[in-house]
Amino acid sequence: MLNEMGRRARAASKILALASTESKDKTLLTLADLLETSRGEVLTSNSQDVSAATSNGLSEAMIDRLTLNEKRLDGLASDLRHLADLPDPVGERFDATTLPNGLRLRKQRVPIGVMGVIYESRPNVTMDVAGLAIKTGNAAILRGGSETINSNRALIKIIQQAFAANNLPADIIQFIDSPDRGMVLELLKLHEYVDIIIPRGGAKLHQLCRENSQIPVITGGMGICHLFVDETADLEASLPLIYNSKVQRPSACNSLDTVLVHRSVAEKILPQIVERLAPAGVSFRAHESVIPYFEHLPESVQPAEADDFDIEWLNLTLGLKVVEGVNDAIAHIAAHSTAHSDGILTANSDNAALFINEVDSAAVYVNASTRFTDGAQFGLGAEVAISTQRLHARGPMGLRELTTYKWIAEGDYHIRE
Repeated sequence: MLNEMGRRARAASKILALASTESKDKTLLTLADLLETSRGEVLTSNSQDVSAATSNGLSEAMIDRLTLNEKRLDGLASDLRHLADLPDPVGERFDATTLPNGLRLRKQRVPIGVMGVIYESRPNVTMDVAGLAIKTGNAAILRGGSETINSNRALIKIIQQAFAANNLPADIIQFIDSPDRGMVLELLKLHEYVDIIIPRGGAKLHQLCRENSQIPVITGGMGICHLFVDETADLEASLPLIYNSKVQRPSACNSLDTVLVHRSVAEKILPQIVERLAPAGVSFRAHESVIPYFEHLPESVQPAEADDFDIEWLNLTLGLKVVEGVNDAIAHIAAHSTAHSDGILTANSDNAALFINEVDSAAVYVNASTRFTDGAQFGLGAEVAISTQRLHARGPMGLRELTTYKWIAEGDYHIRE
């Protein structure tokens, strides 16, 4: 089954790679319109998945990621239209030079080819991948989790309608419509047809892909995210920023997990953080360095256990720790971060520069919420994943990150001496 899907995906990718920008953009706009006109069917299918997930005891974070609603569908349609407005990366010429012998060299962007995307929950990934694949000239084979089967069937139906309306092959986006986990291992070995594997899920999924794939794997999407409040930070402005980073969407991989506070401002800001966030349902895991700053621990504050600072909470839990300075904060982040999104709140340019230079994360922030690590927020239209590795791409993987390039050499019948 998958071998045939791979063969068809490779053939479709070659057709899409040659499609005009106009054709690709028209398909994206068609897809956005269909998503809006078919929202009733999509939401009905999604409600079936959410109901089943609730009955099966999935976590609140997973159910939140699984859930589609009017606002989220509007966001997906808006992202598709934004993608249509963005420049086409395919064919872009860059790094042009002329050698002393007159040979003219340049690099030119081309699609990667066929992507294999494996993801849990998150039916929005289906539409994000489809949009990015269309714009970048890539085909994709999708394998969503069993908990999203109905949602994905509805979304794939819309995607296929958009291709049909624009005379493009249906095989550009294919969906493994089976909950059989053996299909994942089979996809990981489809190296003859698939050029890159992109997992979207937890640590176990990433480990499975790294250990079993015969295809290059882009890892990422797991975030243990930090904010350090240094001694010069604007404390009044820091509170709504911390609130936004934690509360706006706690199930997201870029939501805040730990606040590090400089000792000189700890007495003032720690009670304010608890007072501001606790009414929103946030509970706190306090490092032993935090306890002395409370005469009596509020009900929402619990002493942290040994591994609490190594957990991606994906809920309304927030770690608190007092540090001696920027170097202490950087050391904590180096020990516990997953290299996703980490930031400093400061008015000290030297501290900001040190933090930027030494924190090795895909996105490093100065006086901004970690929630901005997102393809749409970065102006990329959407992203297929947040890469936390060092090769090829880091951070939100948008249009350019889903292309590679080839060298073009033009001469006047040059020969090598």
